[in-house]
Amino acid sequence: MKILDQLKFDDNGLIPAIIQDIENNEVLMVGYMNRESVKKTLEIGKTCFWSRSRQQFWLKGETSGHVQIVRNIYFDCDGDALLIKVEQKGGACHTGYRSCFFREMSLDGNAVNIVGEKVFDKDAVY
Repeated sequence: MKILDQLKFDDNGLIPAIIQDIENNEVLMVGYMNRESVKKTLEIGKTCFWSRSRQQFWLKGETSGHVQIVRNIYFDCDGDALLIKVEQKGGACHTGYRSCFFREMSLDGNAVNIVGEKVFDKDAVY
């Protein structure tokens, strides 16, 4: 896959991937991919990431069933970030919210407002 040669992976062999809902453009999450997880994502049509904490591959939704069906993949002008538009099945956040970006910080930095939608009980899923 010659297109992968246009991507710039960091010193750890990773590239950030911003995951966005294809229907409403909501940013669902940010994950990291290495060359192999990008290849796997292209092969199976579902997002596959590299877990920095566990040092292993993980298929989004493998445990929860809340998979992301890939619809489009973009890369930025420098080739060092991916934008992946998906059809999200269930919630994207392991805490039960539809998006990992469910908290809004006040501009003075003194308050947090929950703005996201909780779509599942994490204790019932994990």
